[in-house]
Amino acid sequence: MLKINNLHAFYGKSHVLHGVGFGVEPGEIVALLGRNGSGRSTAAKAIMGLVQCEGSVVWKGQEILGRKAYEIAHLGLGYVPESRDIFPALTVHQNLMLGQKGSGKGSRWSFDDMYDMFPRLKERQHTEAGVLSGGEQQMLTLCRTLMGDPDLIIIDEPTEGLAPKIVELVGEYLQKLKARGISVLLIEQKLTIAMAISDRALVMGHGCIVFEGTPESLRADAYTRKEWLEV
Repeated sequence: MLKINNLHAFYGKSHVLHGVGFGVEPGEIVALLGRNGSGRSTAAKAIMGLVQCEGSVVWKGQEILGRKAYEIAHLGLGYVPESRDIFPALTVHQNLMLGQKGSGKGSRWSFDDMYDMFPRLKERQHTEAGVLSGGEQQMLTLCRTLMGDPDLIIIDEPTEGLAPKIVELVGEYLQKLKARGISVLLIEQKLTIAMAISDRALVMGHGCIVFEGTPESLRADAYTRKEWLEV
């Protein structure tokens, strides 16, 4: 579905990704793990056409490297950045409306789906997004991206700064996506949630993939955890 090969990314003269390669299959949750500065967020931005890149990013058999971010999004890739990027002066419902692709007809997701999944958003649908809590804003960003009906969603640090109960809710949400056939590339630092819900785990270090395997094999690999993940 998504195949990345020999991907290099740059910020000006700074060479951040060094020949990264991995794939995501249909209906699969892949966790991309690593310490801050390892290149995980840059990998997400590279897939979405937001940084200078070289190499190959193939989506459903089509090379997308070099395309504009909005073109990539229209092909069925959703992106939830770490910064959340909600529209603070618009209501919850208006933010969700902005996420719709076209008329929204034929989408797997409706407003009711979003409100059923996160009842708190239904309660606050007429509230300006800027006054929501951090957890509510994260829910809103995830739902707004889903309204675009992506086949794969890239989520950068969805549990950052959230209370444990909300973290658990996000994990349940991601499993619901998988149940509907949506692939997930989860960029995360919290091993607990990533290991609990992912089908495969990737570990990045110094702009390279240094481990790829099942969550079980990563649990058994004390060296990789100590060298590349533990603080």
